[in-house]
Amino acid sequence: MQVKTRVAICKVHMFQFSVVFVATAAGASSGIGTETARVLALRGVHVVMGVRNMATGREVKEAIIKEIPTAKVDAMELNLSSMASVRKFAEEFKSSGLPLNLLINNAGIMATPFLLSEDSIELQFATNHMGHFLLTNELLEMMKKTALLSKKEGRIVNVSSRRHKFSYPEGIRFDKINEQSGYNRLSAYGQSKLANVLHAKELAKRLKEDGVEITANSVHPGAVATNLFRNFGLANGLVSLFGKFVIKTMEQGAATTCYVALHPQVKGKSGLYFADCNVVEVSEQANDTNLAKKLWDFSLSLVSKRPNTP
Repeated sequence: MQVKTRVAICKVHMFQFSVVFVATAAGASSGIGTETARVLALRGVHVVMGVRNMATGREVKEAIIKEIPTAKVDAMELNLSSMASVRKFAEEFKSSGLPLNLLINNAGIMATPFLLSEDSIELQFATNHMGHFLLTNELLEMMKKTALLSKKEGRIVNVSSRRHKFSYPEGIRFDKINEQSGYNRLSAYGQSKLANVLHAKELAKRLKEDGVEITANSVHPGAVATNLFRNFGLANGLVSLFGKFVIKTMEQGAATTCYVALHPQVKGKSGLYFADCNVVEVSEQANDTNLAKKLWDFSLSLVSKRPNTP
């Protein structure tokens, strides 16, 4: 009952921004990404969905417009596991002429077997962190310009997880990030989610130092019955069977993201971590400013090693 009450609170006063971009590994075309796009469109936000599967993305767009005839929704191709795709998307978005008030980084792969991305980076780290890190950097100047011209606070939201508290002992395996030896699929997921929190905290610090009216926060959506569980056959079956009793609905799962993205009560708050629409504590590793700075520099080094053109 408490969660439902908070969800209701999250759904008021959401009319602050005119344009939003929802990025997700599987696309805004499934799970929490779809519900986030729907809720924001319902509140008059122009939603641009970054999707890997354009056919599914178009279906989601049509479904939202069918429910909300006045909705402004677009879908653009984006594969977060590919730096070339991220750069291509960023260039196409900047060429659209749309302003950018809000960036929601909402990746969605979990506990995969050891795999490398096309950029030879461990897949969960590449998708859940590096894709968002690069995308944010590519679009940040546009966000700064929009904030200045619109005189509205820009907001960046990283969708993390409570699992950030269960990374590897060292937090981020900088020297072994792409090594199969010692790889643990759940620890690697935790590592990528820890990176989401550290990224938001370091970005918030840098934006404040620059005097820019843009905030950066991270959120835990809660346990939601999405296709994140697809890599666990037994767990996926249990979620399907018992999930409705212990797991949040899509609406509840998207509520904190929408709250942090648009609610007036969050104005000026930056570098924080939210769950159930409240600020909550993070792990000791996630509070490590030196680790956040090291991750930032490490991520920049990975980006610089890859071509600057698609």
